[in-house]
Amino acid sequence: MTVDFLIFVAVGFLAQLVDGALGMAYGVISTTVLLTLGVAPANASASVHVAELFTTLASAASHLWHRNVDKRLFWRLAPAGVVGGAIGAFVLTSVDGDQIKPYIVAYMAVMGTVIIWRTVKAIAPWQNLTQGAAPLGLVGGFVDAVGGGGWGPVVSTTLVGAGGQPRYVIGTVNTAEFLVTASISAMFIIALATGHWEDAGDLTQNAAAVAGLIVGGVCAAPFAGYAVKRISPRTLGIAVGVLVLVLVAYQLIRLVG
Repeated sequence: MTVDFLIFVAVGFLAQLVDGALGMAYGVISTTVLLTLGVAPANASASVHVAELFTTLASAASHLWHRNVDKRLFWRLAPAGVVGGAIGAFVLTSVDGDQIKPYIVAYMAVMGTVIIWRTVKAIAPWQNLTQGAAPLGLVGGFVDAVGGGGWGPVVSTTLVGAGGQPRYVIGTVNTAEFLVTASISAMFIIALATGHWEDAGDLTQNAAAVAGLIVGGVCAAPFAGYAVKRISPRTLGIAVGVLVLVLVAYQLIRLVG
C-alpha cells in the first residue's frame, strides 16, 4: 500500500464529507490536489470523474435513503446536466479550460455572498425551484467537466441562493451528479478511443490517486445523507456560503499566482 494511495484515501474521505454535507467541493478539492502534483487539467478532470462514478453513487444512495431528494427538481436538473457535461468534456479535450475559470470564480463570489445574506436575513424561500433548473443544469454540467469540478458550486450555490431549502437542494444536486459524472466519464472514454484526445498520455499513472479517492469517498458518502437531514437549514446555508467564499479566495490566489 503506497503512500500516494493513503494520501488520496484521506483526501477523498475529507472531500466527500464536505461535498455530501454541503453539496460541493469533492471535484474541486480532488482536482486541485492533482493539479498541484503536476497532472494536466484534462487528465486530472478525467481521473476525478472516474472516482466520482463510485462516490456519487454512494452519496446518491445515502440521500435517497434519508429522503433528501426533490424528484421534480431532479428530473429537471439531471438530463440537462448530462448534456452539459458531455459537451464540456468534449471541449476540454480540445481547448484550455482555464480560460473560463475567472468567470466561474466571479459568479461563485456573488452567489456565496447572496447565500449568506439570505440566510442571515431569513428571507422567505423561492418555492418553485424547477423554473430555470434545466438551463442551470446545462451550465453546471459543462462547468463541471471543464473545471474538473463545479457541478455543486454552480448548481447548489444558485439554488440555495434562490432560497431553496439546503437539505433538499444538496440531496437532489448530489443525486443528479451521478448521472452527470457518468456522462462526462463516457465522453472522455469516447474522445480517447476515437483519437480526439491526442494529449491524453498514460492515464494509468494516476491509478493510485483514483483508487485512493474512490476508497476514501465511498467510506465517507453514507454519512452525508444523515448529516444534511439533521443539521438546521440556517447552519447549512451559512456553511455553504462560507465554503463558497473560501473556494473563491483560493481560486483567486491561484489565478493571480
